[in-house]
Amino acid sequence: MSDMPSILSAIQLRMQNLSQRQQVIAQNLANSETPGYKSRDVSEPNFGDLLQGAGGVSVARPRVELTGAMKNLGATQPVGSGLVLDKDVSETKPDGNNVTLEDQLLKMGKVQADFTAMTNIYRKQMLLLKTAVGKGSSG
Repeated sequence: MSDMPSILSAIQLRMQNLSQRQQVIAQNLANSETPGYKSRDVSEPNFGDLLQGAGGVSVARPRVELTGAMKNLGATQPVGSGLVLDKDVSETKPDGNNVTLEDQLLKMGKVQADFTAMTNIYRKQMLLLKTAVGKGSSG
């Protein structure tokens, strides 16, 4: 039972991330005709922070250091969690805009499916907690 708050914290963190991602997808769609606009996304949350509170386990994200050659090819240094340029685009229009409605709608569907999964996991955790304290539903 000691890992229960960590599970709930992870669910909360993921749901907040999905909410942010949905907002960014909506911004991408709103800017689908803006010349030069680059599709954005939200990086995945760092669940390693949740593990540190559970027995001192430490998990670090890999650190990527760019070489001069990588920078010359146009690579940029990744930053921590938050807004990032979307790497998963299917085309770039002549005006430089790389937002496609199909890509964004697929991402929105994935967000919806992931949010549904998190909601179901949350409900099951709440049912387990209610059962553990003797207030579970009986039919």
